[in-house]
Amino acid sequence: MDTDLFPNSIEYWGPNGMVNFRNIQLRWTPVQGDSNVAIALERPGASADDGIYSDRIDLSGVKPKFDLPDLSGHARIARKWGYIQGAGILRKISWTDNNRTAAQDLGRSVLGWGINGTSNLKFSKNDVGRFEIVYGRGIENYMNDAPVDVAIQTYPSNPSAPAKGIPLPVLGVVAFLDHNWNKKLSTATGYSMVNIWNANGQLPSDYHQGHYALTNLLFNPVPSFTFGGEFQYGRRVNFSDGFNVNDYRAQFSFKYNYGKVFTF
Repeated sequence: MDTDLFPNSIEYWGPNGMVNFRNIQLRWTPVQGDSNVAIALERPGASADDGIYSDRIDLSGVKPKFDLPDLSGHARIARKWGYIQGAGILRKISWTDNNRTAAQDLGRSVLGWGINGTSNLKFSKNDVGRFEIVYGRGIENYMNDAPVDVAIQTYPSNPSAPAKGIPLPVLGVVAFLDHNWNKKLSTATGYSMVNIWNANGQLPSDYHQGHYALTNLLFNPVPSFTFGGEFQYGRRVNFSDGFNVNDYRAQFSFKYNYGKVFTF
């Protein structure tokens, strides 16, 4: 997760295609500073989609099993022009079938993994670009707006194992520009996207692709006070039922920070 990707916007959720999950972890940072390296063991977890088989197969005995932590890490190189960062994760996703028989065992373990490249580029003293591209399998719960990590893939030609859970591939993209018109006026403009390669055992109405974009004009008359307007766009595309919809929103907000420092 790279928190420096958030644009200067007033919409709370943020770009849908970014990695955004504050997880419980044990982290080691051998290189600290503007350029840094970090490695972590994170709390494991995942979500699954029973899809079209939720009412056809007895899944009551299928239970998740997480016996290893997720292993993540990143390295950042920072310079006067900005920074570039590369990150990755490996995770074991398992489930057991307590109702397994000699003829059928739905339990399985799969490997989840992801690679994430991010950057802030200072095009000028008034312009900062924020960029990310992330790809992986079974890392949806680390994304800002993506559904399940595992879904059912069917194999009709294999009667002994006609269906099994697979980690879903996901692609996320973020591209934003923060521009300062002067010391008091600023604009953030950009686009983000997340795409899921669905398994054929998922429901036709399941999430496939999402788009997100916004532009704004914010006024900061004094350091503690900000207000302005923002136009936001969203789009959802379903897996295979043909449904897709655009959404538009205009938002006007203000923010006032106040505080008092006491010294003794």
